[in-house]
Amino acid sequence: MRDARDAGTNTEPAKCCGKLRDTCPCPPSGLLASLVTKVAVAAVLFGVVWSVTETECLPGGNLFGITVLFICAVVGGKIVGQIRLPRLPPFPPLLGMLLAGFTLRNIPVVTDAVYIHFRWSASLRNIALAIILARAGLGLDSSALKKLKLVCLRVAVGPCTIEACTVAVASHFLMGLPWIWGFILGFVLGAVSPAVVVPSMLLLQKEGYGVEQGIPTLLMAAGSFDDVLAITGFTTCMGMAFATGSTWYNLLRGVLEVFGGMVAGVVLGFFIRFFPSKDQKSLVIKRSFLLLGLCIFAVFGSNVAGFPGSGGLCTLVLAFLAGLGWGESKVAVEEVVGGAWVIFEPLLFGLIGAEITVSTLDPVTVGLGVATLFIALTVRILFTFVMVMCAGFTFKEKIFIALAWVPKATVQAAIGSTALDIARAKKDADMEKYGMDVLTVAVLAIIFTAPIGALVIGLTGPRLLQKPRDPSSWNAHLEGSTGDSSQSPPGPPMTYESSM
Repeated sequence: MRDARDAGTNTEPAKCCGKLRDTCPCPPSGLLASLVTKVAVAAVLFGVVWSVTETECLPGGNLFGITVLFICAVVGGKIVGQIRLPRLPPFPPLLGMLLAGFTLRNIPVVTDAVYIHFRWSASLRNIALAIILARAGLGLDSSALKKLKLVCLRVAVGPCTIEACTVAVASHFLMGLPWIWGFILGFVLGAVSPAVVVPSMLLLQKEGYGVEQGIPTLLMAAGSFDDVLAITGFTTCMGMAFATGSTWYNLLRGVLEVFGGMVAGVVLGFFIRFFPSKDQKSLVIKRSFLLLGLCIFAVFGSNVAGFPGSGGLCTLVLAFLAGLGWGESKVAVEEVVGGAWVIFEPLLFGLIGAEITVSTLDPVTVGLGVATLFIALTVRILFTFVMVMCAGFTFKEKIFIALAWVPKATVQAAIGSTALDIARAKKDADMEKYGMDVLTVAVLAIIFTAPIGALVIGLTGPRLLQKPRDPSSWNAHLEGSTGDSSQSPPGPPMTYESSM
């Protein structure tokens, strides 16, 4: 009996020890081991970088500021992305990233600790711009260009052009911008944002709204070409703005920059189509490295050479030609470029938000900028409605297309500060003021149009668009539309976290 009691008593500690080992294994594994590993990697990385750069990793240093900004931008994006309303697309996380940078910049004590020199900021934004342009070039498909209907071309070209001209006139008379700076601002604002439009359209497409009429596919396809036109117009006008000499010389210089950028893009594009050759190992890594390296070099090199307008177009052309030559294998490269964008997206929007300081903002400039923005949006909506007339759409569908063609976000963040960065490098006070005006209005456009545009699309889509009566027809159209949309927007999977 006593032996039995002793045996029972001994098994209890054994069971407790077994449960403890299952809960906290030694050595650790699973989630605990993953957490310890990540903390150790972060600590070792910080130690190595600190031992090399010393003060740069401490509060007030550039690396410390970039790290804090990146973490806060990611967290801000996650928080805003979780804001969901029934039957509506989520709020764009890029808005949270922008607000995170703005907040860090305007808290007195934090501003001194989270310091980033403008050259570091400009360089990171230019890298993000090169990645965006690379994704846009890879996303353009030759078969889509050939099959593009006339209405899609009208939607892509017409509203962007008319909005750029409207902004140029309004900003010249309201804000006092010179004509060339008015057109710079116009093309900055003229680009629609696939980061907002595409996920919203995919949600409506999944429900079957407008699928039979091809409206989601139309808007997703036209969005890429709208952005390319806006970026091309922006780089051309920017080259003219920073050129010296007579007006005719500057106009000729702008044309030469466009031509030079296209020629350089063609040469580099054909080069990376064939090198590395298909028989080499690690083909995707080599292609991705060369593509991103050449795109970044084109953006930075054009600024160093004094031809800032040619770098963006060169990047678009070389990425398009490279993707055209790679065929289906370009998908793997798109995934690598998309991964790079996941890292630089929070940095881009965080840095853009950090450029705006409340204490230095002129209320008059902000008010006139908002007025210019809403004048341009009104004209864009009306002109988009005109562009889709005689295209077989009903009155309600025309209204929806016009309203859906409003949101602005990523392109504005990518190129909105470029002119300001160049003006700072040239140390021209007048141009710095114009550049800050352009950046301020671009940020206002993101804040106003990104969330409002997503809500408008989600609210008006079910009310203005029709569902197909035949479910089999719905499925057929949905499959066809999905195939087209994967080619239309730049880059791999179109999500808020990694879309253009």
